[in-house]
Amino acid sequence: MGLLGLFSRRPHERAGFALYGAAVGAARQAVYFARLGVPDTLDGRFDLVSFHVALLINRLRHDGDAEGPKLAQAVFDAMFADMDVNLREMGVGDLVVGKRVKKMWEAFHGRAAAYESAFESGDWPALAEALSRNVWRGEAPEGAAAELAAQAGRIRAALAAQPLDALRKGEVRFPPAPPEAVAA
Repeated sequence: MGLLGLFSRRPHERAGFALYGAAVGAARQAVYFARLGVPDTLDGRFDLVSFHVALLINRLRHDGDAEGPKLAQAVFDAMFADMDVNLREMGVGDLVVGKRVKKMWEAFHGRAAAYESAFESGDWPALAEALSRNVWRGEAPEGAAAELAAQAGRIRAALAAQPLDALRKGEVRFPPAPPEAVAA
């Protein structure tokens, strides 16, 4: 590899960051915090980002095209590059960043596995239970976890309808969260 190879981007890197950015934008919809009672904390935000990214990665990993899983890896890489940068910007010391990112990585994988198992089997009550346990730490407002599980179904359907060619370009549309209030 020549010197110029050191400065080249990996395949799908730009699209991975664009897709990840769209997932973050979708996770920041105010309705999740205001209506569903997701805690507006670092943990709550991480959980909503993880939720959206897990759905996106699931869509990409199960694409019939061999590029889908590669793009899924690029989204994952973008997420954890961003987590590293955010921790550093928050003042976490260099010696601790790696350990914190590893814990976040493990948390993401645990959540993604639980969510994927539930939505692959169509077990929305199990998904709601996993969401309640992770997003609200077991204390979800009445109906909120079921509504977020229903939103997962809407997101999955919207992502499945989007062509891989658009996703390769970093173009993705997440449906808006429904604005109606959850009964408390």
